[in-house]
Amino acid sequence: MTSWSVDSHVLRDDIENFKIGKSILKEHSCWGIYLSNNVAIEVQQLTKRYGELVAVNGISFTLNRGEIFAFLGPNGAGKTTTVEILECLRKPTGGKAFVLGFDIGKNPREIKKRTGVLPQDFYTFERLTVRETVQYYAGMFDAHPDVDELIRLVDLEDKKNVLFRNLSGGLKQRLGIAVALVNDPELIFLDEPSAGLDPKARHGVWHLIDGLHKKGKTVFLTTHYMEEAEVLADRVGIIHYGKIVALDSPQSLISENGKRNLLILKKTSPQAVPNIEKLGLKANYDVTTGDVTVHLNHTVGVSEVLHSLSSTGVPFGELQLKRSSLEDVFLNLTGVSLGEEEDNV
Repeated sequence: MTSWSVDSHVLRDDIENFKIGKSILKEHSCWGIYLSNNVAIEVQQLTKRYGELVAVNGISFTLNRGEIFAFLGPNGAGKTTTVEILECLRKPTGGKAFVLGFDIGKNPREIKKRTGVLPQDFYTFERLTVRETVQYYAGMFDAHPDVDELIRLVDLEDKKNVLFRNLSGGLKQRLGIAVALVNDPELIFLDEPSAGLDPKARHGVWHLIDGLHKKGKTVFLTTHYMEEAEVLADRVGIIHYGKIVALDSPQSLISENGKRNLLILKKTSPQAVPNIEKLGLKANYDVTTGDVTVHLNHTVGVSEVLHSLSSTGVPFGELQLKRSSLEDVFLNLTGVSLGEEEDNV
């Protein structure tokens, strides 16, 4: 039997120079090499079943190199199962997935060498210092990172000789990110990196993640904080009952699936309501507060409303504008809040 070997760079050159046909590409795919340089993850009809329960139901999506991708879903929607399949911790029932050019079913070792993982609530040896912890995990990967540079990157220089057990929750998460970087990964999986942290510590973690993004790292983020996804992510995927129900940039999702922005006119005459409705907008008067709530749309904005009221002599007080958010999108698409349970895995 003839023994075959293939160099991925040579294969790409062959395809570029000689335009190899689809049948040959299909044959080459059996070697576990995915051919796009721009895609960090490609998922094709991925499925995971536990008996009769379908935890992941034929989902497909891509993650581009160099982007932050936020993966959202209610508890039990299939989010964790999907991520664990991509991390090569679980085997799918069906479908295909490629991570950094490698088939998860055929090249798990190659994938693990090139990825970093921060589990939720990172925990390690209590009596190791920050520096000793980073050194320990670097040894596990047979990696030779600049330990002091990693510690500086996560802003733990003044804590490098502090025992893990004496660190705050936020500092432990920062250390966990340093550990996830010891093998200089191309792709980093961050599972709830700021869960349970106070606002100051949470924003510190956000700053760190943004710094990884600026260094060209690809980040796969799972989070229960909608603001975190909205601030950090280039694109957001929402999974519901094992299926992807939305996938786009945060702003595009808000524009297409969120509630309309609300304009609140404080202490306003009820005469404002029919005036505003002539503009084709929905308005409601609260007899208790004297406020009028206006549901804005893409064609009529705040300036048109204020001009209409002023021109007809309708008085109004303070203005408040509430914009739609990713939270509105999530509720609209799933019917539950992010922390609620769903009857799935």
